[in-house]
Amino acid sequence: MSRFLDAARGQAVDVTPVWLMRQAGRSLPEYRRLRERYSLADIVAEPDLCAEVTLQPVRRLGVDAAVMFADIMLPLRGMGVDFELVENVGPVIARPVASAADVERLRLPSGEEAAPQVITAVRRVVAESPVPVICFSGAPFTLASYLIEGRPTRTFEKVKAFMFSQPEVFDRLLGKLATTMSAYLLAQVGAGAQAVQLFDSWVGALAVEDYESRVAQHTRAIFGALSDAGVPRIHFGTDTSHLLESIASTGPDIVSLDWRLPLDAGWKRIGSGRGVQGNLDPAVLLGPPEVVRDRARDVLRRAGGKPGHIFNLGHGVLPTTSVENLQLLVDTVHSWVPANVA
Repeated sequence: MSRFLDAARGQAVDVTPVWLMRQAGRSLPEYRRLRERYSLADIVAEPDLCAEVTLQPVRRLGVDAAVMFADIMLPLRGMGVDFELVENVGPVIARPVASAADVERLRLPSGEEAAPQVITAVRRVVAESPVPVICFSGAPFTLASYLIEGRPTRTFEKVKAFMFSQPEVFDRLLGKLATTMSAYLLAQVGAGAQAVQLFDSWVGALAVEDYESRVAQHTRAIFGALSDAGVPRIHFGTDTSHLLESIASTGPDIVSLDWRLPLDAGWKRIGSGRGVQGNLDPAVLLGPPEVVRDRARDVLRRAGGKPGHIFNLGHGVLPTTSVENLQLLVDTVHSWVPANVA
């Protein structure tokens, strides 16, 4: 057993486990050297390269879990979606979803068919990783946002207009996405994943009423499909302070908090029966060492050493983050003893 899995299951641990979203790549020099030769698609398609990138932060930083190097858009190709991952832009959809006919054209692949190269890479990473491997998928609303908007957005005008003007079609779209992502996550578990994370990065753009009436049932369906898989289920979103109780009701074992709400306040709202993950502001890692150390300790103080806390950032590692500050953060978390609290 590992401290990450123990914490994810609400059990006592020797020290707080830590892993970092987007720890694979971004700021590591060894990753940057690989990216001079290979694209993201190249790395994911080649199991040896994917395993190397996924395990680089485990070897260098000593984090307590490895997160698969992949992209939430990849299983959409198995549904028949043509897109390009554009550098410094994000996913750009060749033919955005705009009608019922577009939704009906989307296929429902089996889990492995959704992104076979990822499943192959998971098997390779699991075979080599000294720590548990976390796999993930996008959540229905976030994926629908890309499909309808056609590219990343800050306003979500198109997806909200679709949701309000074509509610039955929107529901059908989210249902298809939930079915596909459930199968995809189960296939990753079948390949050896020991935990899963559902990324609903943009769900914070919704009002509580719209989340509960139009989205929550599809998120709940995914967590329900994984209920017998025997792995911890993590929900991640940003700007979701107003949705925490609603998110907790969909069935995750752990709710990942961003930095906009103190961890203790967020945990109280989520409820004592679930774990929390987070929640340092990634930008703190751009500051001086003493700020990194102090702010990390503040998160740990708020967690109070209670079982169920996994230290992470409130979002992904920023590309300009120094390796020295990443290492300092991991060492600070691992050296923290709750009894040190004054």
